[in-house]
Amino acid sequence: MSSNESLTYKQAGVDIEAGNQLVEQIKPAVRRTQRPGVLGGIGGFGGLFELDVQQYDRPVLVAGADGVGTKLQLAVELNRHDTIGIDLVAMCANDVIVQGAEPLFFLDYYVTEKLDVEVATHVINGIADGCVQAGMSLLGGETAEHPGTFPENEYDLAGFCVGVVEKDRIIDGTGISPGDRVLGLASSGPHSNGYSMIRRVLAASGGAGATWQDGTIGEHLLTPTRIYVKPVLNLVDALAVKGLSHITGGGVLENIARALPPQVDIRLDRNGWVTQPVFQWLQKNGNISDEEMLNTFNCGLGMAVIVSATDVEQALQLLNESGETASMIGEVTAGTGRVSIRS
Repeated sequence: MSSNESLTYKQAGVDIEAGNQLVEQIKPAVRRTQRPGVLGGIGGFGGLFELDVQQYDRPVLVAGADGVGTKLQLAVELNRHDTIGIDLVAMCANDVIVQGAEPLFFLDYYVTEKLDVEVATHVINGIADGCVQAGMSLLGGETAEHPGTFPENEYDLAGFCVGVVEKDRIIDGTGISPGDRVLGLASSGPHSNGYSMIRRVLAASGGAGATWQDGTIGEHLLTPTRIYVKPVLNLVDALAVKGLSHITGGGVLENIARALPPQVDIRLDRNGWVTQPVFQWLQKNGNISDEEMLNTFNCGLGMAVIVSATDVEQALQLLNESGETASMIGEVTAGTGRVSIRS
């Protein structure tokens, strides 16, 4: 630019008008997520939420933050941005419910080099869909342009969730004892974990556009993470849930072990749940060992629930009636806080 030319922020790579347009376009989606407690709308410096303390004796707030990892790269490659926001909400909300908390509100962070209003609208509509599934409000967020820092058409996401639980109803695993049973809730696929490995397998197997089943393998791998909030909270209200595990990064064994006190073990029955065909495709095409699969992916299990043996039938009935695919997958024994699996 010449010394006489007046530089604008838009010339520097930040389009404030596009940001304002995005806010207007997402307002209907945000309104769909409203729940009691929300004060005002989006566009302010902070989101307002009034907690009705009369509903609780000793309310404890539970907060979680997460992203969707390199699953984003697959969404960009396939130009499919309508469900990645559901993944973002799921990764946060499913973590919060593990301690028995009801998610209240969610905030997102969307950052890209140059804002594409259409793409961002699809992403945030997906976030709103996830919030509706989780029963919480999309309270606000941040959209940022970072010129010169991202490859063309790429973006990144982060999410932040806050929930509430009565202090004496926090699920912390301390009541788990030998004889308890482990129930598994089916996943919808790899959810949002292991995609660095998945992308390596895709690169060596014809790419995301390769035909598989009734579409492409990439489309199947973009299936959004299942949100377990409502079925799990209904279960928590109905009976004494002793432990919960969200099966995320680190796979089946590591995440279930996180729910255990040090004096017990869990023995899982590998025949107790069904692994979806997409995992079989990954294992075969990536030449991945059984051990590596279990240490990387959920392998068909999205959530583990630990209950007393006397509550198993009722728990399975409630979960299956709520639309989940639930089964008994293991038992608790005396031990040292470890999880093992038998074929």
